[in-house]
Amino acid sequence: MTASAHAPATIHRMFELVEPIATVSFSDTATRAFLELGMRNYWDGYFAGRAAPLGMAPAEVVHAVFYNFADGEVARHIPWVWGKVTPAEAIAVRERGSAAALRERIGDPPGLARLADLATRAALSAPTVGRPLYAGLRALAVPADSVARLWHAATLLREHRGDSHNALLVAHGIGGTEAHVLLALTMGETAEEFGRTHHLPPAQLAAVVDGLRARGLVDAAGRFTDSGRAFRQQIEDRTDELAAAPYDALTADELDELIAGLEPIAAAGFRP
Repeated sequence: MTASAHAPATIHRMFELVEPIATVSFSDTATRAFLELGMRNYWDGYFAGRAAPLGMAPAEVVHAVFYNFADGEVARHIPWVWGKVTPAEAIAVRERGSAAALRERIGDPPGLARLADLATRAALSAPTVGRPLYAGLRALAVPADSVARLWHAATLLREHRGDSHNALLVAHGIGGTEAHVLLALTMGETAEEFGRTHHLPPAQLAAVVDGLRARGLVDAAGRFTDSGRAFRQQIEDRTDELAAAPYDALTADELDELIAGLEPIAAAGFRP
């Protein structure tokens, strides 16, 4: 892989800035747009909106692409949602709701169109091979509205990185639940406390933690070992390397401009 023209710390900073902009899709405002269509709950809207670029994909495909949901979680929502909304309708509703959520937070600040253009240029420039969700998003029309365009670009960049991250997890033998356990430990929580894993059957969760312990990644108390912490950092660093390609479409000055412009927007973005 060709090395990026930009420093790893700069690429990681873009990840930190893109995340709260893209994830306004998961906010109350965007969720209400799906509930108004007849979705039963937050997760119906989540799966309909995020999976829609894949077309009317069955649960097995969405489970594989999203990677880190427990067995059966996707199937509680897909294909049920496709009986209420088409993928094309879900794409439109997600864009409208996400743009509204972002606009509530930032308004229409001066220079937004320029930031949206820079982010879009980067977001549309990377290869799609091996990145199914990013490829699906790349096939969509780019919104004309500056707020919607910035959200769309942020979503592309987020899912490009996410597809890369999932490929690395597969290569290192880390399944979806294992990935959540490692994230929980990074955040200072145990697997039993973490929101995405605490609901799992205790025996299933214990087996996952035992497997990580057998690899020397987790200690007897269910916390990171030094090796586990280093392993987690290795995955993150390599993910940043694989996520760098879009930003090579920008000069160093342009990327610095984008980062400076996104910082106040990201600060106002979505926090789960």
